[in-house]
Amino acid sequence: MKIDVLTLFPAMFAGPLDESIIKRARSAGLLDLALHQLRDWTHDRHKTVDDRPFGGGPGMLLKPEPIFEAVESLARENTRVILLSPSGRKFEQSIARELAQQEHLLFVTGHYEGFDERIREMLAHDELSIGDYVLTNGALPAMVIIDAVTRLLPGVLGDEASVVDESFSQGLLEYPQYTRPAEFRGRKVPETLVSGNHAEIARWRLAQAKVRTQARRPDLI
Repeated sequence: MKIDVLTLFPAMFAGPLDESIIKRARSAGLLDLALHQLRDWTHDRHKTVDDRPFGGGPGMLLKPEPIFEAVESLARENTRVILLSPSGRKFEQSIARELAQQEHLLFVTGHYEGFDERIREMLAHDELSIGDYVLTNGALPAMVIIDAVTRLLPGVLGDEASVVDESFSQGLLEYPQYTRPAEFRGRKVPETLVSGNHAEIARWRLAQAKVRTQARRPDLI
């Protein structure tokens, strides 16, 4: 998969995208990831990317010209252009799976008071938000989505079953899990998990996942 990110703050991505699973995916050639400075598509000496909104109001809006030029320069026939902003649809695991099927994603990160509306109307295929709160800019949401999508790409995780049993993959939160020692500070691992009966273990896990989801996220039921 190829992912391009258009941002005013490329340095913010240096740590998260150069470590752990994303680093391994890039090194293995499973993810082609590139960051692009939006100001590179400006033509004035101040490299202006924003201006005041018509009709008044606080803050500044990202101008259409540099974003249009950047997207038209980076996009190809199979590119999916995604805006990151609080007004987008809420990002979920199902959307991560949907995006993992794409060949090329181009994330356009917001800043200031948002985008000129013509960017939404004429350039974007989708608009995503990672939650009902406001961040300084769209860099962090882009990192979150890239991480969630990358781990779904074939060959990225050492154990492909990992993406099947984890939280949200089956519409439920993940069941409780334990490792050695079998007893720790008076608390023992449930007998079912050490029984060796795989059918019973599967039933126990499903039941526990339902209980946990009902208690913590009943909206998922």
